[in-house]
Amino acid sequence: MRMLKTIIVEDEKISRDILKNYLAKYCPKVELVGEASNIEDAFVLIRNHELDLVFLDVEMPYGNAFDLLDRVGEASFETVFVTAYSQYAMDALNKHAAFYVLKPISIDDLIKAVDYVVALKEKESQLENGLLKTNIDIGTAKITIPTQQGFEVLAIADILYCKADDNYTEIYLKSDVKKLVSKTLKYFEDALISNNFVRVHKSFLVNVNAITAYNKGKGGSVTLENGKEITVSASKKGTLLSFFK
Repeated sequence: MRMLKTIIVEDEKISRDILKNYLAKYCPKVELVGEASNIEDAFVLIRNHELDLVFLDVEMPYGNAFDLLDRVGEASFETVFVTAYSQYAMDALNKHAAFYVLKPISIDDLIKAVDYVVALKEKESQLENGLLKTNIDIGTAKITIPTQQGFEVLAIADILYCKADDNYTEIYLKSDVKKLVSKTLKYFEDALISNNFVRVHKSFLVNVNAITAYNKGKGGSVTLENGKEITVSASKKGTLLSFFK
């Protein structure tokens, strides 16, 4: 599990220092990347970092935590409210806070809050970075791809081919939709090789079940269901043809 990139939003310096020290001592999976004493500075930090976790006081100068969250809108980070005002608990839950810690901070509660977020992020990572294992049959197997909001689930059978684009991959679906994903083609080759996908070229990974024709040549080419013709590298020809013996 990678470190959780985190900021503290708290108007009182003493409170910030206490929380910072507790995190450093008791929460080794947290990487503190910034602090803010008001919602304006907090908004800048949130916009400038890809955060996993925000520790957020409720009452601050020039607005409160809920004003900040409304301004940020949809976000991928989890929120842990840290405040002395327990009446905000329901509002915190309504804002989908991961956890709620009352001041003075209990170390046990803080550790529990961080562990909860770690578990959430690990689960997200598993879903974003691999096949969904619940369905093995190729007709129902699915793969998840990361998006800015979370992840999208694709039926493997709906993928025609994948094309390398530097460190990105373009995924072409039977519906004529293209998805651009921040994963390498090698990643998808490893993920899909057991689902009848074959690397036919350094830039192309093809769904064997979508191939309608093979055209002879040094390496030749394949034609897919949508009429797309893709060149086959000479070094990949044998691997491709082994699927049709």
